[in-house]
Formats: sequence, C-alpha cells, structure tokens
Amino acid sequence: MSRSFPLSKLSRTFSWALLIVIAIAVLLRVINLSSREFWYDEVLSLLLSTGQKTSYSTPKELPVTLADYTPLLSLPVENGIGAIPATLKKLLQGLAGEPHPPLFFLGQHLWLRLFGNSVAATRSLGALFSIGAIGSAYGLGRRLLGHQGGLLLAALLGTNTYYLFHSLNVRMYGPLLLWVILSAWAALELIEPKKTFQDKEHKDSESTGKYTKLLWNLVFIGSIAAGFLTFYYFAFFIAALVVLVLWLDRQHWWQHGLRFTAGITLTIPWVWWGTRQQLRNADLERFGAIQTWMETVWKHLEGVIQTLGIHLVLGDWATSLPLVSTTVAGVGAIALLVVCSISLWRQHHYRVLGVALLLGIFPLVLALTIDILKGQFTVGFGWGRSMIFILPGCLLLIAAWIERTMGKWRPLAAALVLGFYLVLSIGDFTLRDRRMFHQIADIIEQEPNTPTLIVMNSQAWGHVLRLAYYIPSDLPVTLLAQAPAKLAPVLEKTLNTQTGNFSRVIWLDSGDPVWSKPKTEAEKLKFQQNIQTTLKSQYQLIETQPLVGTMEEDQFTLHLYQSSER
Repeated sequence: MSRSFPLSKLSRTFSWALLIVIAIAVLLRVINLSSREFWYDEVLSLLLSTGQKTSYSTPKELPVTLADYTPLLSLPVENGIGAIPATLKKLLQGLAGEPHPPLFFLGQHLWLRLFGNSVAATRSLGALFSIGAIGSAYGLGRRLLGHQGGLLLAALLGTNTYYLFHSLNVRMYGPLLLWVILSAWAALELIEPKKTFQDKEHKDSESTGKYTKLLWNLVFIGSIAAGFLTFYYFAFFIAALVVLVLWLDRQHWWQHGLRFTAGITLTIPWVWWGTRQQLRNADLERFGAIQTWMETVWKHLEGVIQTLGIHLVLGDWATSLPLVSTTVAGVGAIALLVVCSISLWRQHHYRVLGVALLLGIFPLVLALTIDILKGQFTVGFGWGRSMIFILPGCLLLIAAWIERTMGKWRPLAAALVLGFYLVLSIGDFTLRDRRMFHQIADIIEQEPNTPTLIVMNSQAWGHVLRLAYYIPSDLPVTLLAQAPAKLAPVLEKTLNTQTGNFSRVIWLDSGDPVWSKPKTEAEKLKFQQNIQTTLKSQYQLIETQPLVGTMEEDQFTLHLYQSSER
C-alpha cells in the first residue's frame, strides 16, 4: 500500500463520500441546464455570440414587430462556408463597445454552430468548463494536500453555491476559473518538486520528464493567455502567480519570466486591435462617484466584505436578500478565513498557507489597492463577480485547514461545510424560480390569434431580447418600449393612430428599467398613473400579476388590458 495515501477503512469511506459529493455537483449542473430562463446579461452574451450585435437597434417611438428581434439571437443566414469569416468579423466588431475580451464569445459562437441556441445548449459549454475546473481543482489540491485534499477541494468548488450559479450562466466568469486553477496548478508543477511542499505524508516521488515538463509549460502559457482573453481582471491573478513563483523558485526567475512573457505575447494581437477600441468606448465613470471620505472608506470595505460573503456563503441568494445579510455573511466568511490561517500557521503549514493566501487574498488586496488609488469601486461590482478569480484560493485555504489541522474531526468538518453548500445550492435551484417571460408567453398563447401590443417602460436590450427569445415568433405581437417618462405620451399617440390594430394590450411595468430609472418614488408613481389613464380610455383592465425572478432586473408587474369594444 502506498505510503503517500494511507487507505484505512475510515479513510476509504471519506474518499468515497467526497467522490459522491463531486458526482452530485456534476449532476446538479446537468439537471439544471434549462431550469431557469436567461437572465439579463446572458441574453446579451447570446446576442454578442451570434455576431449580430451591430444589427440590433433600440426600439423607437413607433411600435415594432417583436419577431423582428428574434433572428438576432440565432446565427445569421450564411451562403456557404465563405460567409463565416464575415460573421466572425462582425462578432469582434460588436465587442468594441463591450468591456470584455473575445475568447468566451468566440467559444460560444462555435458552440452555437454545433448545438444551436436553446437554453440548455448554450449553457452546456459553461457547464463543461466548470466540470473541467472541478477536475483541475482535484489536481491542484492533490499537488498541495494529497489525494483526499484534492478530492476535498474539488468537492468544495463543485458544491460552492456561487460557482454553481456561474457554472450555469452564459457569461465568462464560470469558464474563467478553469484558467485560474490550471495556471496555478501548472505553476506549482513547474517549480522544482524536491524543493517545494515536501512533508512527511505526501512526497512527490515522480520525476518530471522532458515531455511532462513541456506539457506543463504549454498548459501554463495557454492558461495565462486564455485567462486574460476571457476576463481582463485576470491580470490581478497573473500578478499573484508572479509573486508565487518568485517566493518559491526565485533562482529560476528567468525561466518563469519567459513563460509569463510567452503567455502575455499571445494576447497582443487582440490587445492591439480590440482592447484599444474598448478603452476608447469604455464607461469608467460608472465605477466611481464623488463621496465623503467616510463614505468612500466604507464603500471600499463593504465591497470586500460583501464579495467574500457572496463567494463563500450566500452565492446567488444574495440577489434576493437584504444587503445587511450579505454583510453579515461576509463578516462570517472573513472570520472563517482568519481562523483557517491562524490554525495553519500555528501548526507550521507555512507553504500551503502562503500559496492559498497568494491565490485568494492577495489578488483581492491588489484590486482593492488599485481601486483606492484610482477612486473607483470595482471590487464589489456585480455581486462580486468581478473578483470571482479569488474563489479557488479561498476554498483552498478552507480545504487546507480541514485536511491539515482538524485531525479526527476532519470528516465532520468537511461534512458540515459541504452539507451547507449542498443545501444552499439545491435550494437555490428548487426554491427560486425565474420563469417570468414564460408566464407572459402563456398569457398571449391563451388567445394566439389576437393581435397584442406589449407596452414596456424599458428600452434595455436585456428586456427586449428576452421578450423576443421567449415569446414565439409566430404570434402577432407588437412591442412599444420607451423610457418611463416618455412611455405615456408615445403610447397615447400610438393608440390614437393604431387603436384598431390591437385587441389586447399587455403593460409590463419593469421594477428596474436599467437605463432610465425614475429618480424618485413620486416620479415613478406619476409615470405609472399616466400610463393607466391612457390605457383606461380605450381598454379594460382584466388582470394584474407580479412577475418575480431572482434579480432586480427580473421584476415586472403585468397588466392585461382588453379592448372595451370586445
């Protein structure tokens, strides 16, 4: 029996239990591929991936046939293989006004060509990347903590509520973690094994051959390039890897430097052509605001606390809970990380502690420092997703604490953490519904031949495109979408000129119009009253119902009106 992995009966049971948890984590991804509708940003990813963003136009004052938007969410009609480069060119041109690099969207574009644009098909690529990340987490954990430590880290990542949400999300944040974990694992494999992580229980007895080292070089270089071309903030993680290799293997700094240089060099064509355009079009002002000194300090601190609370405790539940809940969860997460660090330090596990802190906490501190210097607040942006690359390092710290310091209590500690994650993750996808636009489609399909006008107080493309995606294109549906302040007068003009064209009106009152929110509650009520007055002059209110999702952008109130002449 191998000395590296003592397999007592209890140890085998623990390993099998961890494998079962990992299998459940994979199963959760498979069965939930289409359990929720696209949320706001996902449908934007789909539009960008089809290469048709440049063909999108914001609704004007004249009503538009909703089905006109539907083709934009599929690949364009192409006359032969020769048209594919033109589509790819449009895809890249569409990214010029976006804040993200192209790799994720190019991958999704290829996936669309292979499997189509259904919800399950488009999300399956991200799910596959997340399964790859879980497998890579085992490799990283095994490299540092041994076989069971690798299984524990993989199980923690797989069941983590926040990562499960992003694994089933047509956005770049989930796939990014594969490049984060692979680059860290490859960096450790390229550092001289005999001088790193030698302990009495886990010795790496395998010599790294020439071809194996070449493979790890390619993995490292490819991961560095892929990570940066997936998400620009990956640069903070690259900085952490630089510090890591200088700490553990500074005598070979020039070899590591060549690897970093090679990876970064691969990104230059896009940086030269695309990133420069994106910077010219970037809206950096949204990350900053003029505030008092105390407000600024608190907002920076709040960003860190809430990010850790979302990453390690609440996950996507944070979008449905009061902000104070996220802050309390963040304080608890910080307390846990402090306890883990102190325990590892006291038991002299300095190396694994240092690696975990460098991969998890160091990039967060670096990003916070840049925010402070630039007067911006990006750390807490988007429910913590801008900092998602710190998640594997934080989970590594928890896994190391359980594996190296808990002794006979290790299975119980692992069961408590993993059980907590599983309960939150399963609850997230069973108790929190997001099928708002299906409900709208169901109402329209009750009378499928009735001409219907959808009136919406939002021109945001995430709202318009979700209507176009979920409402069948063969239904006679027309859309009038305007900012809240303009909707009532434009609607009155439309009804006066086209009143006979619509037997039914559905007024969708968005709780978050995104681009044009009313400044005050009184202003919001005034706009609503104006719309009600306009509709009641010619239509009769039949039904009112709330449409509730998991995010603020999902909240609508649906008002169904029928023509008074019917």
